[in-house]
Amino acid sequence: MRILVVEDETHLAEQMRTALEVSGFVVDVVGDGNEAVYMGNQESYDAAVLDLGLPGRDGLSVLHDWRQHGRTLPVVILTARDGWSEKVQGFRAGADDYVTKPFRMEEIIMRLRALIRRASGHADVVLRCGELEYDSQLGVFSLSGLPLKLTAFETQLLVYLIHHAEKVVSRTELSEHLYSYDSDRDYNSLEVIISRLRRKVGAGRIETLRGQGYRLCRQP
Repeated sequence: MRILVVEDETHLAEQMRTALEVSGFVVDVVGDGNEAVYMGNQESYDAAVLDLGLPGRDGLSVLHDWRQHGRTLPVVILTARDGWSEKVQGFRAGADDYVTKPFRMEEIIMRLRALIRRASGHADVVLRCGELEYDSQLGVFSLSGLPLKLTAFETQLLVYLIHHAEKVVSRTELSEHLYSYDSDRDYNSLEVIISRLRRKVGAGRIETLRGQGYRLCRQP
């Protein structure tokens, strides 16, 4: 899953990038409100962490712009402003959650995973697709009750597929959610990872629809 972190405090932004990447997220970081508007409107993100006190354009203005342009990604506001009126303004602007500084990185990660899960239409913490299960809070997969050993990129790809189980996901959509802004998006590497995943979860569980994309199926 791909996250946009909007934070102008460089040290904190890099701490968040590291923690989120270790937890399996793909992360883009920007520190300016105007750049955040552009990235949020042009790129595909599964969620965003948004500071309010930004240079160029404040966080509430950024959020207003995203929502006015129809961007529905879940947004966690991250700020030192803890007054009730500020929280009301944040939620009225379209925020989905609100965390005040200081905070624990683990809390941000748990909130993001919960928001992404619900935005994909899943109420349970454990996502299931037949015998394949994904614990969205622990970030681990199992198949028929046994843990799966996956690489980081295999996990990222399978996480996206299980959030959209039984739906066709195009190669373009996958690449938009699996690669950061400054990465080369390589369709050939996707094919390689899909092939490796098929050997681990069952050849028929990930279906290829020619000219359309991939579908994670309940029955292999």
